[in-house]
Amino acid sequence: MIEILTGTYQVIDPTRGRAPSAIELDMGCGKGRLALELARRYPDRVVLASDVMLGRLRRIDRKATNRGLTNLALLRADNLDLASYLLPHACIDRIHLLCPDPWPKERHRIKRLVTTDFVGRLVRLLKPGGVLHMSTDHVPYLADWRRILALYPCLREAAAAIADIADIQTEFEVQWRAAGKDVPHLAFRLEPRPPDRG
Repeated sequence: MIEILTGTYQVIDPTRGRAPSAIELDMGCGKGRLALELARRYPDRVVLASDVMLGRLRRIDRKATNRGLTNLALLRADNLDLASYLLPHACIDRIHLLCPDPWPKERHRIKRLVTTDFVGRLVRLLKPGGVLHMSTDHVPYLADWRRILALYPCLREAAAAIADIADIQTEFEVQWRAAGKDVPHLAFRLEPRPPDRG
C-alpha cells in the first residue's frame, strides 16, 4: 500500500503499528531493489521506502505483494519533507540515501539534496546508534559529503554497519558499474549523547 504524503503536514507512525526489531528508511528508493531485499531479508523489521515518483512506487507495491512482503511501507514523499517533519524525532535505525542526483554542473549545484542542513535533518531522524548509509557515482559529490559529514562530530564512520547489505546493488548502481564507474558507499553511526553532568 502506498501512503501519499505530498502536500501534507502529518507526522506518520514509522512502526506501522508493529513492534519491529528495527526501522530502515530507503530515501529516494528508485525501482526498489534495496527496499525489497531489505524487507525479504529482515521480516522482523519495518522497511520504509520513499520516492516522489508514483509509478515507481506502484511497481514496487506489485512486487512486494507478489513476494508476500508485509513489512514494506511505501511513502510518496519528498526527501526534504520526510526528513524535516513527516517522521518523528529519533525513529529510524538505518537511513539509506543511495545515488541522489549529483547535479554536477556548477550552476546546478544549488539543487543538490545533501547539504549541511539536510544532514542535520537526517541526524534528527536517527536513533542513538543509528546509521546513515550513502552512495554516489560522482566522486566530487563524495568529497563534498565528507566535508559536510565532518561538521557533525556526532557521526562516526562505521563501514561495518552496512556489511550485511554489501552485496545489494540498486538498478542504477548495476548500470553504472557495468559502464566502469565506481560507486563508493559511506556509513556513519550516530554516537549516543553522553549524559549531562550539570
